[in-house]
Amino acid sequence: MAGIEAALVALLRRRAPDLMRWALGLVFLWFGALKVANATPVGALVADTLSFVPIPASILVPALGAFEIAVGVLLILNRWLRPVLIALLCHLAGTFLVLVVRPDTAFKGGNILMLTMEGEFVVKNVVLIAATLLVAATLPSRTGAGDPIEP
Repeated sequence: MAGIEAALVALLRRRAPDLMRWALGLVFLWFGALKVANATPVGALVADTLSFVPIPASILVPALGAFEIAVGVLLILNRWLRPVLIALLCHLAGTFLVLVVRPDTAFKGGNILMLTMEGEFVVKNVVLIAATLLVAATLPSRTGAGDPIEP
C-alpha cells in the first residue's frame, strides 16, 4: 500500500501544477466567453462596480471577457506565464472592488459576515488567487537554481 501511495504522490507532484494551470485556463476561457457573448450573469455587477471607468459597459464587459479569454488560452498553451500570472493576479485583486465600491451588493444588511450571492461570487476568488500563486510557485527558476517548490 505504501508503494501505491508513494507512486500516486509522485504522479501528483509531477502533474498537479499542469492540471491546476489547465483548470484555471478553462475557467477564464469560459468566464471570458460568457462576457464577450453578453451571456454572463455578472455583467451588470461588473458594470456597476466599474461605473467610475469612463468606458461604456457595452464595451468594458466584453473587453474584460476578451482579456479573460486571452489569459485562459495562454494558461492552457503554457505561454508567457510570468506576465500572464501577474496580469491575472491584478485582475483577480480588482474583483474585490465590489466589496468596497458596492458593499450593499456584496453584504446582507451591511453585515460583512453575511454575504449575498454576489459577495460569495467575489470571495470565492480567494481560491482562484491561491491557484494562481500555486502555478506561479511551480514555474522554473529563471536562474536555473533549485526546484520551484521545496516540500
